[in-house]
Amino acid sequence: MARSTHTVTNQPPPLTGYDVYGADRALTSAVERHLDPALLETARSELSALGRAAGSAQVQEWGAQANEQPPRLRTHDRYGRRIDEVEFHPAWHRLLGKGVSAGLTGAWGRPGGHVRRAAAFLVWTQVEAGHTCPLSMTHAAVPALRTDPRLAVWEPLLTSAVYDRGLRPAGEKAGVLFGMGMTEKQGGSDVRANTTVARALAEPGTYELTGHKWFCSAPMSDGFLVLAQAPDGLTCFLVPRVLPDGERNVFRLQRLKDKLGNRSNASAEVEFDGTWARRVGAEGRGVASIIGMVAATRLDCVLGSAALMRQAVAQAAHHCAYREVFGARLLDQPLMRNVLADLAVESEAATTLALRLAAAYDDGGEQERALLRIAVPAAKYWVTKRCTPVVVEAAECLGGNGYVEESGMPRLVRESPLNSVWEGAGNVQALDVLRALRREPAALDAYLREVGAARGADRRLDRAVGDLLTDLADLEGVEARARTVTERLALVLQGALLVRHAPPEVADAFCATRLGGEGGAAFGTLPRTAALKALTERALPGV
Repeated sequence: MARSTHTVTNQPPPLTGYDVYGADRALTSAVERHLDPALLETARSELSALGRAAGSAQVQEWGAQANEQPPRLRTHDRYGRRIDEVEFHPAWHRLLGKGVSAGLTGAWGRPGGHVRRAAAFLVWTQVEAGHTCPLSMTHAAVPALRTDPRLAVWEPLLTSAVYDRGLRPAGEKAGVLFGMGMTEKQGGSDVRANTTVARALAEPGTYELTGHKWFCSAPMSDGFLVLAQAPDGLTCFLVPRVLPDGERNVFRLQRLKDKLGNRSNASAEVEFDGTWARRVGAEGRGVASIIGMVAATRLDCVLGSAALMRQAVAQAAHHCAYREVFGARLLDQPLMRNVLADLAVESEAATTLALRLAAAYDDGGEQERALLRIAVPAAKYWVTKRCTPVVVEAAECLGGNGYVEESGMPRLVRESPLNSVWEGAGNVQALDVLRALRREPAALDAYLREVGAARGADRRLDRAVGDLLTDLADLEGVEARARTVTERLALVLQGALLVRHAPPEVADAFCATRLGGEGGAAFGTLPRTAALKALTERALPGV
């Protein structure tokens, strides 16, 4: 008689077939809070449709395929002609096309556009993070190009809902993607050390570039904003991949980076040799011209990290809701419940802060712009740094299964440090916060008005605000403690937002542990007063 060696039991089903947007209570609450009621019905419909796509088994398989089959560099064709192309798996193009059609490059000028896009970006990143890089840079290029009226022709193509792949002149396409090239081998974040040279051509505003870029992501994009040294100093330029007459611009791909994570996305080393470019803004004003793009991509780093945290927590909570140990669900075991609740609080704080910043972009008023000047680098610093410990702890909730590629958790772990490094690492963000504090009094005033709206609601928050003001009273010699100041700015802002808008159990747990010193250094150390059951149930994906 045939005998079975084992039967598979006590294994959770895949987390598929659900609405990634609708299952995220922190995200749905933030969207409803920040959007005009007249826009809500349409926004809910759009975001739920995207959420169902993101939660489908088919789209999740595309994400896995795009990472398992990374891009390949082809410098020459079979006849020896230089082509400098990158080949991607079809899944990459499917994901990118869906992202473009979902409006991830079309926030500017749309009512509630930044909040709607931020929510969509947070949802879609949970499928696969690498392909969101060109989506982010394309979205962020708009404010940089708006500094020069001559470049207005590009905006409808950047904000188009059509993914028109292939290298052709921009004038022949229904939509374009943009990249960015700032850093070089010898300078890194010190872009004023760039050595790429720009020589003016006969046509006003046009130049030829000679030099290199050490990091250039999404090299198959249609155009790039790059920095180079013109006669009057560091200047911003638009470099198209294909010239208007159909000839390919000189854009030599030397090699692709072999990265820790973000494997689906190509990041290249690029050489310019007589490369045609058009100036963006005035000579010598390169940083000022490109700073709008940098600020927008930094906010996307916050959104991307919030997305990775949310997906990691959702996977962990889903696993624990089905897995049984010692006669009960893991979700119901007191210590595991503490871990999941703690992770859920961190995830909700990140999402709440990210959507508040997106709402500030939509508002566009003077005070909101001033708030962004401090809040974006502070949030970029803190949220992106919290991402890795959250994702690693969430993977541990799956035990050994979380260390296996098939679970999807290792891909999240590899991705988790990236947003802290991209668009200026931690020290760059902290120093940017210090510059705002020293040079822009309106920025600190806007920040204090924002946190002041929660005054008196929680004694621990009030005490943290007082401690922060003491820190800010003396900025002499502050550079060595810039990270401490930036961390406190971010935590106080998160606490104020949660006290005002989150359920009481979320705000209480955050203020007790992140501001009141009642928690430990590791996750799973919430105090006995925390509402663990309510916190974990709020985090469940609900399938």
